Amino acid sequence: MTSPMEAKRAELLGDLAAHTTAVLQELGVTDDLATHAAAALADHLASHWGGQVISFPKDASYRLAERERAILAAFTGNNYAELAKAYNITERGLRKLIARALIRQRDLLQGNLFE
Repeated sequence: MTSPMEAKRAELLGDLAAHTTAVLQELGVTDDLATHAAAALADHLASHWGGQVISFPKDASYRLAERERAILAAFTGNNYAELAKAYNITERGLRKLIARALIRQRDLLQGNLFE
């Protein structure tokens, strides 16, 4: 029987691996390589941070990464191909990244109406 803490730990690491896989796939990484990298990341967190109690701030998911800020700053509305080449990602991945970053940026500036 699994304890509630073991279940939460498995859920956290599984969610991390699934999200990492999806992001890497959006950026043009092959499915196999994305899955392998995501599993390696989850394994690293479990082995290096296992036993620690960590609290994540609620707004952590809304903070823009440096790379996203740089891409948004360089984005003119029609330079997808140029930015995709500059950041070594697919144009489709870049479009998704920009869409996510614009939502995060909006939420950061305006706040979430329903929280």
